[in-house]
Amino acid sequence: MPLMEIILEGDPRLRQKATKVRAVDDGLRKIAADMFETMLDAPGVGLAGPQVGVMRRIIVVHLPVGYVHEDDPEVSLTLINPEIVKGHGRESGQEGCLSIPGWVGDVPRMTSITVKGMDLDNRHIRLKAEGMLARVLQHEIDHLDGILFVDRVEDRSTLFEIPEEEERAELLAE
Repeated sequence: MPLMEIILEGDPRLRQKATKVRAVDDGLRKIAADMFETMLDAPGVGLAGPQVGVMRRIIVVHLPVGYVHEDDPEVSLTLINPEIVKGHGRESGQEGCLSIPGWVGDVPRMTSITVKGMDLDNRHIRLKAEGMLARVLQHEIDHLDGILFVDRVEDRSTLFEIPEEEERAELLAE
């Protein structure tokens, strides 16, 4: 599967709203597979359609086993037309973005959310997420609405650049 080009901040497509998907077809399934490979290769834990020039409401997510806590299970999913229908709590945490490489900042997010959407078989699904999965889903759904994590940073003093060598070492340690 070919890797896709990840669009960087400054590209106007990152600020546009993605269009709703009417039905999943083989073409969209191929895009989802290519997005997933691109996300893993980057490496990242989430990727939204607009980040690769696909202006449709599609996200892919992959959290490896033990990503935050030793006993965290692996989570891999693709969601079409994801929408947050309920959320609770609030917690700030550090985020980065494949479209803004090398930058991180503290972003407040809901700690627990319920998301509805469709899977790649056109089935309606509803899932509850907490912790890191909730954070990643909110981040990727924001991309579908043209919102970047830097827009959500409340305290600009928490926004900083990671030197490229440290960024690579940090990603290898995860």
